[in-house]
Amino acid sequence: MHTSNPTRLGRSLSVIGLGTWQLGADWGDVSEADATAILEASFESGVTIFDTADVYGDGRSEQIIGKFTKSHPEIFVATKMGRRLSQVPTNYSMANFRAWTDRSRTNLGVDTLDLVQLHCPPTEVTESNEVFDNLATLVEEGAIARYGVSVETADQALAAIARPGVVSVQIILNAFRLKPLDAVLPAAVDAGVAIIARVPLASGLLSGKYTTETVFAANDHRTFNRHGEAFDVGETFSGVDFERGVTAAAEFSALAASVGLTAPVAALAWLAQLPGVSTVIPGARTVAQARSNASAGSVDGLDITPQVTELYDRYFRAVIHDRW
Repeated sequence: MHTSNPTRLGRSLSVIGLGTWQLGADWGDVSEADATAILEASFESGVTIFDTADVYGDGRSEQIIGKFTKSHPEIFVATKMGRRLSQVPTNYSMANFRAWTDRSRTNLGVDTLDLVQLHCPPTEVTESNEVFDNLATLVEEGAIARYGVSVETADQALAAIARPGVVSVQIILNAFRLKPLDAVLPAAVDAGVAIIARVPLASGLLSGKYTTETVFAANDHRTFNRHGEAFDVGETFSGVDFERGVTAAAEFSALAASVGLTAPVAALAWLAQLPGVSTVIPGARTVAQARSNASAGSVDGLDITPQVTELYDRYFRAVIHDRW
């Protein structure tokens, strides 16, 4: 498994991490035993960063990770806060920050959180000096070691990168969502900010396994959030139309096969090799998926950007490029 270049984060990470939303909720049911097996398989495959949030399963994801990391303290845990209350600027207060980080420290069983990311806050929050002063205070007090921002839009990412104390920006980036390549990745390289690429398989579309007839569980966001009913629609299938995404994914699968890789491994390996990307955080609902995802971190020399861009231009650019 390759590791990332040094950034403000202060340590290298495996270029493939593990996103753990699915271990908490909104992706169908995953038992604690299965969740722990996924964490173990990822760790054994070289993964050194787990990404979670305080609202994933109302803390369930953090708690499962906390139990695992007791015997694997070398794992870097990135969590998030800010979605326990409605997304209005007044809720991003010092009192709430203290309450949320205390809860995450309890869930994870640590005194100091490795990384806390604001969880897709409103633009007004990413522009607030007071918010970032409060985060710096939490670092000074030892509750958190460092802070970053998880964002929905490229403009929010650029605002966060410009903050001198921000060490990481998490953003949706995949073969069906290329806007961050325009300005976000270059700005991150210049500033030394780590980019954490989330939704790297477009909610599974880029696995190439779905058809237009595929049905997801009722408690899976790929069923209940296709039109943004619960949260930003960009978090589900990257905001692309499902049927159009299935068609484009078939072409991506053929591209992957032409370079001797499966579609998900090619999608992850390509992302991990983009200049400015520090780590890519696919989710996994099985041990086999976890191992397959991690294998992408050992792929070398995969230059398919021209083909990916052409595919994106044909299917998605006109519809989604300016939205996020």
